[in-house]
Amino acid sequence: MAEIDIQKIFKFLPQRYPVLMIDRVKEIEPGRRIVALKNVSANEPHFQGHFPGRPIMPGVLILEAMAQAAGVLVFSAEDMAEKRDRLLYYYVGIDNARFKKPVVPGDQLEIDVTIERTLRGIGKFTCLARVAGAVVAEATILCSIRPVNDK
Repeated sequence: MAEIDIQKIFKFLPQRYPVLMIDRVKEIEPGRRIVALKNVSANEPHFQGHFPGRPIMPGVLILEAMAQAAGVLVFSAEDMAEKRDRLLYYYVGIDNARFKKPVVPGDQLEIDVTIERTLRGIGKFTCLARVAGAVVAEATILCSIRPVNDK
């Protein structure tokens, strides 16, 4: 599968504005790797307070973009297509998160996520975020698939 536009992303993820952090998927290798894009805009609500006069995208939102890219990767698999509406993808861990450079309005964040392994509904992903080819953040994340009604 090559590119995925925003309309198809809506089918893979339950998040909507202002929490949706993926605008487009540049490339995807189902079951292996995804490269997604987030266009960082000055109009986003978090920039009003983070920080006035020097807007910087919060690191937690970069991590959220990584998890959402992982979600698109997992739910794009053929065997998940019928189950998408009944399942959610939750964080269960974040390891080795590092932030190298600030992300600011006007940047295009490229999120590169690779599946390391999956076991009993938990996926481990290696994630890199880049702006103009330079790494701005990296992390290893763990996410779990759970039924929508599971408390």
